Amino acid sequence: MNFIGKKILLAEDDKTLNFIIRDNLEEAGYIVTAADDGESALKKFADGQYDLCLFDVMMPKLDGFTLAKKIREKNEDIPILFLTAKALNEDKINGFSIGGDDYITKPFSMEELLMRIKVFLKRSMPATDNTEEITNCRIGQFNFFFDNLTLQSNEEKRTLTYKEAELLRYFCENPNTVLSRSDILKNVWGSDDYYLGRSLDVFISRLRKYLSADENIKIINLHGIGFRFNAPIERQ
Repeated sequence: MNFIGKKILLAEDDKTLNFIIRDNLEEAGYIVTAADDGESALKKFADGQYDLCLFDVMMPKLDGFTLAKKIREKNEDIPILFLTAKALNEDKINGFSIGGDDYITKPFSMEELLMRIKVFLKRSMPATDNTEEITNCRIGQFNFFFDNLTLQSNEEKRTLTYKEAELLRYFCENPNTVLSRSDILKNVWGSDDYYLGRSLDVFISRLRKYLSADENIKIINLHGIGFRFNAPIERQ
């Protein structure tokens, strides 16, 4: 399932964190509108259309909970995720009671944030969307669990980075098929920028190493075209 181009409203008063989150989301292919206080975020929400909201809880002028409550009065369906330094149960209960969908407690990794966003965007997709997205599958002698970012065989269990898992999932969704470098980059990285192409080669090398124990699994380089992932795939 491709979420490139989905629009996210970000409200975070820490300017450095605001920039880092926005930069990472845009690199992943999202369109981000950022605000540094709750009142500005509410105005931006009224002026635009968004697929997901990402709000810090503690903000000036209008806190994240109040902001979410006001947005819920206008839109009952849009996913709202809270960024918070607090982990108290009463804070979570308060957030959920006014329509928040989930919490991400600071400090958090960008990989965790990207995964949470994808989960809630997927949940909010219309029921008529029949796109199949792999979460768990068998790849030869390996079990691949995208939800847990793990690749497991009888001999070992390896934790993948989020991008490694996304690339492997894209291959598993398109087995024994010629995939152009451009298509891979756009679907996994959100852009076919030259420097991202260099990163792709690094990630391909890593996956080859991780899967090398099974001789039936091959990532074939088609020079000047792209790659073909030859492997027995069993969806679970």
